Amino acid sequence: MSLLPAPRTLFDDLFQDFSPGFFIRPLNGDPLPAQIKLDVRELEDRFEVQAELPGVAKEDISIEVEGTLVTLSAEIKQIDSQYKDERLLRMERYSGLVSRSFHLPAEVSNTEANARFENGLLMLTLPKKQPGSSNHKVMIS
Repeated sequence: MSLLPAPRTLFDDLFQDFSPGFFIRPLNGDPLPAQIKLDVRELEDRFEVQAELPGVAKEDISIEVEGTLVTLSAEIKQIDSQYKDERLLRMERYSGLVSRSFHLPAEVSNTEANARFENGLLMLTLPKKQPGSSNHKVMIS
């Protein structure tokens, strides 16, 4: 056993991307596929959802609720033309469509649902559904 760290070699950085999962993720160098990160809380009369959507405009977000299924979709736009005449060494930011669906343990009252979007954080308040309500799309304020 040695108390000295193992020496780094010239090839350590070269083979850094050959980590577990390399062959199942996209081969364009993305560290992880883009996914909307969520926190979901259940309270007595409602569900509260917080979703991280950094770099997304409010107009590019869609929220749909049907029964117990909640679907969040967003378009992440990136201006590729800004790098047109430059030598880009690494590009890790994702651009395109992302979507995330999840089920809640009870149906949601769509007519009373509301959403706020501030500083890349989408906050949903989804009241639990009373019998006899219908489905609709949730608008963001």
